[in-house]
Amino acid sequence: MDSSSLCALDQRISHCRACPRLVAWREEVARTKRAAFADWTYWGRPVPGFGPADARLLIVGLAPAAHGGNRTGRMFTGDRSGDVLYQALYDVGLASQPTSVAADDGLELYGVRITSPVHCAPPANKPTPGERDTCRPWLVQELHLLRPTLRAAVVLGAFGWQAALPAFTEAGWTVPRPRPAFAHGTRVSLEGLDLFGCFHVSQRNTFTGRLTPAMLRDVLRTAAQAAGLPTGK
Repeated sequence: MDSSSLCALDQRISHCRACPRLVAWREEVARTKRAAFADWTYWGRPVPGFGPADARLLIVGLAPAAHGGNRTGRMFTGDRSGDVLYQALYDVGLASQPTSVAADDGLELYGVRITSPVHCAPPANKPTPGERDTCRPWLVQELHLLRPTLRAAVVLGAFGWQAALPAFTEAGWTVPRPRPAFAHGTRVSLEGLDLFGCFHVSQRNTFTGRLTPAMLRDVLRTAAQAAGLPTGK
């Protein structure tokens, strides 16, 4: 596909101001900052997806973290959830390095793109259903652009699952009726694309052991194999 089309979409996403509550929150966080990041110039805008335009595997999260993606401008970068996710991607051979600390740190993803159904950091990490629905057209457009090469997707958490299924439908895939329920390790066929459920890499899940590194690696490895990607580790 033409990577310039995806770049243009990313640019449009990064200038969106459609949700007043989210705009106010992300910009307030960028002004006040966290003491540990006082010397950072926060991104403070919607965070576009990250990864190659010809990705075969898509990872769908929830929304950027206030002091993670909202600070760095890259999905799952600069927070504890990202630490867990990128370490697992590296462990299964899908990332060039195990850490993701800044947008210019040289990290590359191999055949994988990461996005979210809500592109702005929400208060308390909880977007409203209305904000989710307002943001959905961005995900639908991204799926349209990725469709020629996309063969598998991993959705992190029940919120992402509920947001992603209608987007896949709007982008042209046939989602079973009734819609399949979210569960960790679930696998659903969408005619040429395998959809996997995985517990979110939130601190609540990783600190309590609800999601272990081994569990995450297993889902990512299985999804990568379904997408036809090599897993070298």
